[in-house]
Amino acid sequence: MPSTRLGPLLGNAVREQRHLRELTQGQLAEAAGVSQAAVARIESGNRAPSIRVLEALLAAMDVQLVVGVEPLDAHLDARIDELAARPIAERIDELGLDRLLDRLTDLPQVITGCTAALLQDAPVPVDALEIALRWQDSKQFTRWLEANYGQRWNARWGEFGGIWLEPEEQGEHRWSTRHGEIRAVMCDELPETIEVRHAGRGYQVVPLVELELTEPRATELLRRYRARQPAGED
Repeated sequence: MPSTRLGPLLGNAVREQRHLRELTQGQLAEAAGVSQAAVARIESGNRAPSIRVLEALLAAMDVQLVVGVEPLDAHLDARIDELAARPIAERIDELGLDRLLDRLTDLPQVITGCTAALLQDAPVPVDALEIALRWQDSKQFTRWLEANYGQRWNARWGEFGGIWLEPEEQGEHRWSTRHGEIRAVMCDELPETIEVRHAGRGYQVVPLVELELTEPRATELLRRYRARQPAGED
């Protein structure tokens, strides 16, 4: 399993076990004999922990690691099935989508990627708000990031921070903010959208048919979801 996939899986496992025991990161770190910063890095999923540190953390919670193998990306199919069984309102709330959008109201943008697919009732995994932004609005976006403690994804370090915020600067268009993570598609003009409504709120989203032409990640997840539907169902 590639380390880019292993890190988030192990980080989620540590966080879930810690929450079950109602421990803070500091309490777990002290019990395991590691730093709180190490626990935070592991739980963020940005880098896989060493076996020694992972075993110390799990032992401090009276559990141990069990190693197994499964078909490549089988965890995605399981996640899609789990999401399909949950109400869309619950999935929107879990993402904190409304809270983040309420703080972006003055910035011209539309929802795209997997976030747009989710709002069109596709049970695809979403871990950040994905938006399309115009290059002409990039300075306004940079000011918003500065005001909201933005940090840009640093692919070299495998974590947020340490590089310029501005979209014009080299690097992935991905930022963490105090309200949640944002991933942006920078474009000359905003794509055409449709409005979808949930709980009385309207969202301007890129239609599924357009996503499947322009967003490879959303396309792959939609393909997986449809392949798991019984014959004759959409």
